[in-house]
This record gives sequence, structure tokens and C-alpha cells, in this order.
Amino acid sequence: MRDFRDAKAMAQTLREALNSRSVSLGVGESLELIAKLFGLPDWNVLAARIRTAEQGGHERSGGPGAKVDAGVTNGKEVHVPSDILDRYVGNYQFHNAVFTVTRDGGQLSGRLSGQGAVPYLAVDETEFTADDIEVKLRFILGPDSRPTAVVLRQHGNDHTMPRIDAAAAHELQRAIEDRMSSRSASPGTEAALRRLVASLASGQPNYAEMSAGLAEATRKQLPRLQRGLADMGPIASIEFLGVGAQGQDVYSVWHQGGAASHWHIALEADGTIASAFVTPGP
Repeated sequence: MRDFRDAKAMAQTLREALNSRSVSLGVGESLELIAKLFGLPDWNVLAARIRTAEQGGHERSGGPGAKVDAGVTNGKEVHVPSDILDRYVGNYQFHNAVFTVTRDGGQLSGRLSGQGAVPYLAVDETEFTADDIEVKLRFILGPDSRPTAVVLRQHGNDHTMPRIDAAAAHELQRAIEDRMSSRSASPGTEAALRRLVASLASGQPNYAEMSAGLAEATRKQLPRLQRGLADMGPIASIEFLGVGAQGQDVYSVWHQGGAASHWHIALEADGTIASAFVTPGP
């Protein structure tokens, strides 16, 4: 029988079950959901409990001595001097949200707006990987050896996040909080979502309307997305639900076949779709 130490396997099972229904769920999102199922606030708390159980030598009911995978970085961590780590500390822009890097002793942590902090282990002086989720960071250095951006790699896709100062980070976070409070949709997101869903269902997405990262992810997932959306039928109605923690507009999309899903979408200033993903509907 599975217990909390099987959280990663449970998250994988959840992703596979949803993928079979054409619902894409990220690794981090699935881990956060499993943590909440165990009554914990986030994945970081659950991961800490797993590590404590492993270090204490506790046995699981499935058999003596069984352990959870310690993570992809086990045995690969390298030491990076504190003065170099300090150069990486700061704020980086992830679409309309903020990715904040901090240092705690000899380790970096990263936190995206609305999420908990995730610790990262160094694999060399500019590359770091999370111990509990499949995410990597690579810092892009300028002539002064200080980062101008950090590249976040997840699900095989790269997201380049330029470095921003504290004032810009504060303004981005304030804008998200204001929109969450007022429940105001960004102009153009509903129309863009209608075009996106219809084009995916037809198998002819307009990649020119997407950011490079979204276009890359869409190309990889198109066969599965097309099947699922085509089966659900044309859009019957769209309902705005609110604003997500990273500033995306969240919508329920109802189809003529009666199925529904939640879509998260954010636009660039020029109207390009910066990010979009789907989660289980009502």
C-alpha cells in the first residue's frame, strides 16, 4: 500500500491518468496536488517529511528497507563559493510573474510568484537542479560575470527569464495582486483562448501567435491535444474564473459535447500568447 513516501509515484500516476484524457498537468503541479491530498500546505513540506523518514531509516508497509528515489542530483552536487552564489540572488521575470532566487548557506532556492520556495543543488558553477522536481536552472552571465538572465528548463522546454531590479519585481507582483483582488481579465485573453482552442482542435495551431516556448511545447503535445479537443466538440461557452498566482487569466471552457476544462492563459504586451495550459475542469 502506498504512503506519503510514494508521493512521486502517485504524482506520476495522476499525470498519466490526466494525460490519457488530454489534460496536461506539470510535474510541479501534480506534486503540489499530492501534498494537499495528504493535508500539507505544499510539496516542500511533504518533501521534507520524506527526507526525514529516509534519514530516520523508517520502513514502509510495502517491504523492509524500501526507499523513495533520492532525486536526480544524488551524488552529483558540487560546491560553489558563496560569493558566486550571491551574484545569482535576485529577481527574474517569468512572463508576468516574478521568479526570486535566494541563498541559504551554500544552497540556492527559487520561488515563483504564488508558490513555495524550491531548493536547487549545483551541478556546476552556472547550472543547478531541483532535488525533488524535474526542473533545472542555468544562469546566463554578462561580461562582469553577473547573470543577465536565468533559463528554467522543465518538461523539456526552456524558459528564459531576464533579470529585473527590485522595483520592477515589486510592480509585477503588485499588478498580479491587484488583478486577483479585482478579478479583472486582461484585455484580449478570452478571444485569444477561443482562437487557440479552435486551432488546436483542428490540428492547425497558429504558432506565430505564440511565444517561442509555448510554440515548442505545443508542437510536442499537438497530437494528444487535438484528439482530446476534437472529441469534446466546438466551444459552447467560456466563463472567466479569476486570476492565477502567476498572473494568468483562468477560464472554464465548456464544449458542445458537455465536457469542460480549465485554461490558464497570459498574453505579452503585443498580444502574443505568452503561456497557456489546461487543467481538469469542473
